[in-house]
Parts: sequence; C-alpha cells; structure tokens
Amino acid sequence: VGEPINPEAWMWYREHIGGNRCPIVDTWWQTETGAMMISPLPGVTASKPGSAQRALPGISATVVDDKGEEVPDGSGGYLVLTEPWPSMLRTIWGDDQRYKKTYWSRFANRYFAGDGAKKDDDGDIWLLGRVDDVMLVSGHNISTTEVESALVSHPKVAEAAVVGAADATTTQAIVAFVILRGSATEDDGLADELRAHVARTLGPIAKPKRILAVAELPKTRSGKIMRRLLRDVAENRQLGDVTTLTDSSVMDLIQSQLPTTAQED
Repeated sequence: VGEPINPEAWMWYREHIGGNRCPIVDTWWQTETGAMMISPLPGVTASKPGSAQRALPGISATVVDDKGEEVPDGSGGYLVLTEPWPSMLRTIWGDDQRYKKTYWSRFANRYFAGDGAKKDDDGDIWLLGRVDDVMLVSGHNISTTEVESALVSHPKVAEAAVVGAADATTTQAIVAFVILRGSATEDDGLADELRAHVARTLGPIAKPKRILAVAELPKTRSGKIMRRLLRDVAENRQLGDVTTLTDSSVMDLIQSQLPTTAQED
C-alpha cells in the first residue's frame, strides 16, 4: 500500500502465502485520498509483479514530467491525480494553506502526493517511491526502489533498504542496508559480491558505495521502511523522531552493528 513492492517479494508471497492461486492486489493510495486510487482488479487485470498497474474506474491518474506534461508510455516522472474523486481530502484542519502547499503547489490543478512513478510500454504504472528517495549520483537519477529490487534478487538477500548519503565526489553515495536470508552468512566478500550483482543488473553507476548487513530494518506500524532514519545513520547524524516505529530499539541494534559491518571502496 502506497509503496512499491519488490517483484521478488511479490512472487514469494504469491507462492508461499497464496499457494500460487490467490491474486495479489498491490494498491496505491494515502490516508489523504480516502480510498484506493490505483490497483489491479482480480479476475480482470493480468497481474504484473511489482506494478500497481491502473487507476480504478472513476479515478484519473497519470505520470507527468517536470513541466506537468503527461509522459509517454515507457517513461518516468511524477505520479499525479488529475480529476476530483468522491473521498478526496478537502483541507488540513485549521491550515488551508499548508494543504494547498503540500499537495497542489507543485503542478497546477493536479494533486501530487510526492511519489515518483513510471509507465511501462503497456501504460501500466510502476511506483518508484518518494521523490525525496530518488538519488542523484554523478548526475544520474537513481531510484532507491530499483537498487533495492536488484539487491533482493540476489539469493543471499531477504530484504533491503537503500538511501542516498551526502558525498563530496558524487553528490550522493548509495548506502544499502540488507537483511540476509537464513542460510546466508556475512563474510569479507559479501559487499563486493552484492555490489557486482547490482552493477550487472542496473549498471556500474548504481553500485552501492556501502553495504551494511543488519538484523532488522526500521518500520512503521503499517510496515513502511523509515528511510529517513537510515539516512541519519548513513550520514552519522542524530536520529530523528522514532515514535512511529513498531520497535524503536531496532535503531540501537543497527547503530551497534555499524562499526563491524560497513564496507566501502
């Protein structure tokens, strides 16, 4: 819900939880939208692992470029809603201007929640995560989701979270936090092995500069990874608010692992 799902996780869930017969409904919406906006329809839509696919009937959603122009199929940009819908948020209590600035200021007459997305050649929508999570590495925009998907496609990685940390040479450096599969063990060659795998999958520019093997990832009660906290760790800053985490002690665990697990060029 609201975030991209790695195709590897999608397939695992379908096989082990759904018995290869139950449909997976990968949706995009917000509390502020009041209802699902984008979702496959079981029995109607031919599912694509990792894609939320199409706006539901009565909802108008598309992907636009920096100028607010709709991008062609096969291109990426910003996910927007272009027409009103019955359950839409009308304001923020007591702060109309904040509501307008947050959701309506980036593109004229279009609702922009802050998510990046791309359309495939069929016009189906693939979420790329928060635009704040798009990293600028040596002049190239790289989505955290793309790097995470590449990492979890490696047989040793069960889950991954990627952030961009400030870097004097490349503007941002890619830092990856990974949870290893049960049978996998951390060794001296792990970081190089995973970096090489990402390079083969996405290209050399997407290789993480640092790979940190951790036992857990910081998540909210709804299961979303708190990347801003991982960014604090990667940049050696004091941690921000942790009250929304399911278990705030996870951050203590991650920080305690840092000195022995960091791997750099």
